[in-house]
Amino acid sequence: MHPISRPTADHYVWGGTCDGWHLVRSASLSVIEERMPPATHEARHRHAHARQFFYVLSGTLTLEVEGTRHVLGARAGLELPPGAAHQAINESAADVEFLVVSTPPSHGDRIAADHEGDR
Repeated sequence: MHPISRPTADHYVWGGTCDGWHLVRSASLSVIEERMPPATHEARHRHAHARQFFYVLSGTLTLEVEGTRHVLGARAGLELPPGAAHQAINESAADVEFLVVSTPPSHGDRIAADHEGDR
């Protein structure tokens, strides 16, 4: 057992400019710290099995869930049940940093979702 932080965590880049750091990666739990620069977003999707909790550390995150936009500031979060179509968006002029906690882990459990198909 060892302490973990950004410098010691496994890092990956997604969407060309966004960062993720795996803080916890086990068969039953995933904790990822993410950074999204201004004007970035992820593809809208859902998870068949994973329950997720998004928690903003700094900045402002817009989280669209099933057609409803939630604007989350620092020290605010939102839980998403399995099957909820969602998209993380940074509409602000500054980076947003947040945690994504998933149980079970969401990798390999992602299904594309578009607005038209969800109505």
